[in-house]
Order: sequence, then structure tokens, then C-alpha cells
Amino acid sequence: MSAHLLQEELSSSYTTTTTITAPLSRVPQNGGGKSEKTPLCLEEDIRPDIKDDIYDPTYKDKENPRPKVEYVWRNIILMSLLHLGALYGIILIPTCKFYTWLWGLFYYFVSALGITAGVHCLWIFLIIANTMAFQNDVFEWARDHRAHHKFSKTDADPHNSRRGFFFSHVGWLLVRKHPAVKEKGGTLDLSDLKAEKLVMFQRRYYIPGMLLMCFILPTLVPFYLWAETFQHSLYVATFLRYAVVLNATWLVNSAAHRYGCRPYDKNISSRENILVSLGAVGEGFHNYHHSFPYDYSASEYRWHINLTTFFIDCMAALGLAYDQKKVSKATILARIKRTGDGSYTSG
Repeated sequence: MSAHLLQEELSSSYTTTTTITAPLSRVPQNGGGKSEKTPLCLEEDIRPDIKDDIYDPTYKDKENPRPKVEYVWRNIILMSLLHLGALYGIILIPTCKFYTWLWGLFYYFVSALGITAGVHCLWIFLIIANTMAFQNDVFEWARDHRAHHKFSKTDADPHNSRRGFFFSHVGWLLVRKHPAVKEKGGTLDLSDLKAEKLVMFQRRYYIPGMLLMCFILPTLVPFYLWAETFQHSLYVATFLRYAVVLNATWLVNSAAHRYGCRPYDKNISSRENILVSLGAVGEGFHNYHHSFPYDYSASEYRWHINLTTFFIDCMAALGLAYDQKKVSKATILARIKRTGDGSYTSG
């Protein structure tokens, strides 16, 4: 695979099945051919070309006074209007046509997969779904997420959970980024993303694409195809649906860093949260995800409360996916024994 966001090529210490695919050139990251079989080792023994996606425990916040918070009033106003529209959409739900409910649910799951499968695995069919989700383009999303993994719980983490639930949930989008985010983010190697023409094409035309896929299309389809009122189409199928997708995703940054157990690594803030996984189509197994960010499933158990993994595996069964990377059971158990909080239960 010529690009990696989170589920990059692993060393052969890991079990290999298939990785989400697209009609992209398959250039092995190490420049060679098929990976060579080597003895099982610990999860830290991974190839150096994916180190930018692995937590860096050596990085510490500077002891300088925290800079003054600068509010981004445009974002505050737009986010407030969106949620007011979503609240009105809730009132309109009982009078919606049945097809509008189905359309909203369909759009919810597809746009959610655009984040959980599309951004993480760079499958080009899901670039469209990612644009539907309107959570920044793939390049910016991946850059921030890499920084979140590498500098977690520091000022260089874009949604630093140490700054509180509200900040890690949505507040980070309402203020200017901490200088450390820009400083350390600038040290990340993003050459793989820049080399992907599709990623850069989306970035170049993101605003018109986002307006079409996130707002115009979901509003006009119910209005024209089954004569839904424009009011119901706009406030339910668009504003309410979009607000729910946003908050379900944000809970991964907030709730899943505060509530739940840490069976794989008690030294990090991310936790296993089943409720978050239900809303975020599988992204709630967050302690595992931060412990093994290169596992395509973002979970040890694959299909267990994980629609994203089910979707990827279905695509693999159809021949549309290949080379998923899965951490071996022995490596997982070694990590649990070394750093787990004792809450682990198999299966």
C-alpha cells in the first residue's frame, strides 16, 4: 500500500490478513517485496517508518505559562447554530416520513464509515464518505490524529484530554490550536499523504465537495424523491444527522479517554468503552487502539460491536480489500501482562 494513515504496514511479527484497498499502487514501505517471516517479538519492535504513529513517551510539555486562549468565534457560532438546528430536528422526528428516517440512518452509517474506515485505511471509495462526514479532509484529519497518537495527553495533542471533557470533545475546535500542536505537528512525516493524488485532490476541492455531500445532497434527496417537506429534510436528515455523527465521533476523544477500563495499558488515558463503540461504529475499544494503533480492526475482537471491521472484512470477501494487519494473540497477551490494569477477560 503506498500510503498509511494509522493502519500501516507492520513488521512480520504480526499476523497478516488483508488491508483496506483501493486501486492504488502497492509499493511496500520497506522498498522490498513480500515481508520476511521472523520470530514473534513485542509490539514495540515495528518498522521505523511508522514511528510517527506510535506514542512517544519521551515528549513532555514545556514548563512555560499556558498561552492565552483565543476563541474562534466563527466556529462557535456555526457549531451553536448546527446544534440548535439539530434540537429542532428532534422535535420534527415524529412527523418525518419513514423514508426520511431510513435516509438519515443510511447517511449516518456511511459518513461514519468515512471516518472509521475511510480515513484510517485510505480506501478511495470511502473518500466520498469521508467528505460526507465533514470532519476535515483526509490530510488534515490524519495529520491531527497522528499527532494525537504520538503526543497524547500533552499540549501537542490537538484534543488533549488533560484539558477536560469539554475541550477534548468539542472545545478544541472552538479555540486556536496550542503552539505546541503546530510545532510538533510540523515534525511529522506526511510525505505519504502528499504523494497520494486522491488525498490532495479532495483537499483542493474540499469546501465545494463538503457542501454538496454533507448538506445539499442529504437535504434534496428526501425533498425531491419522496416529497418530504424541505423543513424536515433540512433539520432532520441534514442538521440532526450531522450533529449526531459529530458527537458520536467526539465521544471517542472525550468519553473514551475518561470512562472505561484499560486492560492493555494502564499508563495511557484511552479506555475501552462499549457505549462509545456502539455510536462510533466500532471505535470505542480505545485502549486497544492506542496500544496497537497499527491494527486494522482497532479492536482485539474484530466483529464484536464493530461495524467498521465487519464492513472491511465483507469488502475483503468480495476481493475489494487486502493485507489487513492484525496483532498476534501472543503479542497482545504479552502487553496485557506487562502493562494491563488487570481487567482483561478473553473473548
